[in-house]
Amino acid sequence: MTRALPTATSLYDRVSRVIPSIEWSAFSDDIDAILGLKRQRNAVILAHNYQTPEIFHCVADIVGDSLALARKAMTVEAQVIVLAGVHFMAETAKLLNPDKTVLIPDLGAGCSLADSITAWDVRLMRERYPGVPVVTYVNTSAAVKAESDICCTSGNALAVVKSLGAPRVIMLPDEYLARNIAAQTKVEIIAWKGRCEVHERFAASDIQELREAYPGVTVLAHPECPPEVVAEADFAGSTAAMSDYVGQHKPARVMLMTECSMSDNIAVEHPEIEFVRPCNLCPHMKRITLANIRSALEENRHVVTIDPHVAERARWAVERMLFV
Repeated sequence: MTRALPTATSLYDRVSRVIPSIEWSAFSDDIDAILGLKRQRNAVILAHNYQTPEIFHCVADIVGDSLALARKAMTVEAQVIVLAGVHFMAETAKLLNPDKTVLIPDLGAGCSLADSITAWDVRLMRERYPGVPVVTYVNTSAAVKAESDICCTSGNALAVVKSLGAPRVIMLPDEYLARNIAAQTKVEIIAWKGRCEVHERFAASDIQELREAYPGVTVLAHPECPPEVVAEADFAGSTAAMSDYVGQHKPARVMLMTECSMSDNIAVEHPEIEFVRPCNLCPHMKRITLANIRSALEENRHVVTIDPHVAERARWAVERMLFV
């Protein structure tokens, strides 16, 4: 017996607190179409925590931060993967599923961190610091990963650094993540100068002002934020760690120093918590929409491909990370 598909109408109750009913009519046709197309094409949608609620809660099959998506991508049985996120995430899904079709709904969904470094830059760093292992953040191209010893995410960066047993490591490309990890270990961290255009805009003064305006607020910060922001926060961690913190501690009032949609997505699960929203939008994540997810499934676009020689080395760096 074939199980009936959910519909946009049945899904609205779940997101009604964060999506006004007047906006829902603009989403419902695409949602119903996507739900049908997934079944027709044997497809799944992987969505990052920064995707908007109508994507994250209504059409996505697997959700999470970069580490969770990388791990869960390895278990996907569907033949088609649509990555609702940015390009480096789609490349990572393809690295881990070389025989599957991976689609990115918008080729322009990039990343300031990925754009901040090239494979040539990594080779130059190796020449400058011979023998020093290279830890590369997943927010990079496959070509950069291929020049690395191991990858990391914000959720496992400290564990990855410690796993190498080296007195010093090169950590690319996020300067702030590297500095925040350096504060937690005796390993010497050699950093690059890349920054996330979303998180670098937060300042410690933002937290101080909001604590005055919202007494008792609990502040959670992403480790891509400047170190002074992390120091001012009550907790710092990956998007998955922040979500877990809210679920476990259930603060009455919370503020997330990260991308805007993160608060909306967690608020769906915790209607009893007040979310203060001094967030910054990621223009790249917001290029992913229901409309272009639908087009990706209808027209098989845009297919992610990686040079096989690059893919083999990049896959090794990603898989090594997953077993730390």
